[in-house]
Amino acid sequence: MRQREFIALFSSPAAWPLTTEAQQAGKVYRVGSLSPFSGPRPTFRDAMRERGYVEGNTFAFEIRLAEGRYELLPKLAVELVHSRVDIIMAVAPSAVRAAQQATREIPIVFWWGNTDLVESGTVASFARPGGNLTGVNILVVTLNAKRLELLVEAVPAAKTVAVLTHPPPAKDFWLDAGVLKVAQDLGVELHQYDVDQPTSGYEALFDSMGRVGVDALLVPSSPKFTQDRKSIIALAAKHQIPAIYEWSWIAADGGLMAYSPTWAEMDRQAADYVDRILRGAWPGDLPIQQPTKFELVINLKTAKALGITIPPTLLARADEVIE
Repeated sequence: MRQREFIALFSSPAAWPLTTEAQQAGKVYRVGSLSPFSGPRPTFRDAMRERGYVEGNTFAFEIRLAEGRYELLPKLAVELVHSRVDIIMAVAPSAVRAAQQATREIPIVFWWGNTDLVESGTVASFARPGGNLTGVNILVVTLNAKRLELLVEAVPAAKTVAVLTHPPPAKDFWLDAGVLKVAQDLGVELHQYDVDQPTSGYEALFDSMGRVGVDALLVPSSPKFTQDRKSIIALAAKHQIPAIYEWSWIAADGGLMAYSPTWAEMDRQAADYVDRILRGAWPGDLPIQQPTKFELVINLKTAKALGITIPPTLLARADEVIE
């Protein structure tokens, strides 16, 4: 951090009063975290610290993870309500719905991955969500179309692209109109592979891709695909199928490419709302935010192993190249 940024951070009125007041009052805010898979990221903890919160001193997390068992989320949400948390952070639509069903009084800050916030009745509008919730729409579904574009740009010869999906009705979220239009514009044929089995079920899917002669693979945004990334990466390497994924760390784990918003920005946006709500703002009055920063990561080690030459124009646009 530059010196002037350091000075600005700790001389800003927003950076210190809450910590001081909370310490004087002996108040420790209880921040609930509800997610299908993972708890608060280091970038969120950093963002809270930048706003003057000291974990274990002025605030503490109450974390409830479903560990992939989505049916547990309603029960876990009720547990958070009964534990009298001051605010609930909910990750993924399933967790948001569970939290919303459990309480209409405790403020909820969410990370939502789909575009149907209004259509589903979750919020009244993006500008004024209403009710007891607000948060960040991380555009995971919308960005799948961009990922398909990048994948075909990296592998221009690809005419048959496999897409991992979940069974209906969730499939419609992953293969939305944007993805279908890009495929049509690029002359690409999409083959859908539903993932509704444990990790071991991927073997059969990749064997099927080999028989079809799939040229490339789009791994859309999904907590399950992120959790299973190492199995997917290993099978893609075994079958010599270039693939694009969601988060940057998946490319770092050996995936060919990844394109997504940056968690650091989204966690700062969410931490800002947590801060404002703990200071007295009502979530329903805070407009839903969207990311403005995106990152493309390309793993040249993986490209070499696959026998792929990434076009220089694409490499020049990458935010990070792993060599």
